[in-house]
Amino acid sequence: MLTPMTFTVAPELESIVRPGVLWLERATVADADSRLDAPLAAAETAVRAHPPEDMAAVRTMYKRVGIDPTKRRPSSEALLRRVRKGEPLPRINSMVDVCNWCSLEFQLPYGLYDAAHIQGDVVLRLGRPGEAYAGIRKDDVHVGGRITLADAAGPFGNPTSDSARTMVTTATTRALVVVFAPVELDTRHLAHVLDVTAQRMGAFTGAVRL
Repeated sequence: MLTPMTFTVAPELESIVRPGVLWLERATVADADSRLDAPLAAAETAVRAHPPEDMAAVRTMYKRVGIDPTKRRPSSEALLRRVRKGEPLPRINSMVDVCNWCSLEFQLPYGLYDAAHIQGDVVLRLGRPGEAYAGIRKDDVHVGGRITLADAAGPFGNPTSDSARTMVTTATTRALVVVFAPVELDTRHLAHVLDVTAQRMGAFTGAVRL
């Protein structure tokens, strides 16, 4: 069984971010799961017909650390823009697809990480000058001054893009999900977001919430 690492929020972000955290284990990740076709298509249709409420608080979360959210968009907003343009949600693997579904629906940025590649405890902090990591299918992601997840090996995620080091693949069995929620978000709503996410992860990957 996975023993969850300690997850802490650095003092400089305590008044800005209220992260939702899920530790999952015993997952079976598939390259593609046809069972997701219908719910993802339904979510896309619903968002186009009835766009979710504007999550201005997420943009404000970026602005409060000096980041322009129109230049470095929260992942949730990028997904919404994609779907509203008529494009489908990206299909990566069953676990990532569930995360994107939840992020689109709740309009909150999600991070998803293979727990086997996280080294030691996790802290949500501001990136330090010069810090960067290899992105997923991208060049280096520079995180100096940005909301960042880090472990003993350094930064590995943020609300816009995650790292290749900790990305989820079909080999993943244990995972960390982080919802980068603004501190203004009601704690009961965040709990609901985590419950729905855990339920969908269980239904489509067999993952068990710790």
